[in-house]
Amino acid sequence: MQLGLSKDEVRLENYTPEWKDEFLKVKKELMKCTNLGDDRIEHIGSTAIVDMPAKPIIDILVGVDDLQEVDKPLLKRFSAAGFLRLKVERPGEIVLAKFADETYSIKTHFIHIAEFQKELWNNLIFFRDHLNSNEDARKQYLEVKREYLKASSTGIKEYTNFKEDFVKQIIQKI
Repeated sequence: MQLGLSKDEVRLENYTPEWKDEFLKVKKELMKCTNLGDDRIEHIGSTAIVDMPAKPIIDILVGVDDLQEVDKPLLKRFSAAGFLRLKVERPGEIVLAKFADETYSIKTHFIHIAEFQKELWNNLIFFRDHLNSNEDARKQYLEVKREYLKASSTGIKEYTNFKEDFVKQIIQKI
């Protein structure tokens, strides 16, 4: 299994159960470094959807009680596990990444810190679970991804925006 994408690269790899194994390994390390409970760390994104081709990056959702109370000591504990805070501005979340090496050019993992069991947390978990239990939704989502890739293999922000309508349609089912 080869994890990672360079800046702005968009590429899909065929599903592998090794993604779940990698998530479980990182989860164990994060629990040790941060003292977060098992229920506060979830595998999300397409690598968490069985049989779904995905960008080869492991997405991890971490739940905290209050996003405004995320302090430097907690971020240092994530850093000890190899995760650095990104300058990404997203409402309701803090984003960290792990890189393949010291050049910081290839991201292999993302952590999305969100408020535990609040709207963003619930939406991300629901989306993952819905696609895991609904083959038609998985096929539709894959078609959306492939449609973008017909036109471009770059533009991670554009790729995310391209998928947004589909994701919103699924989340409206909550």
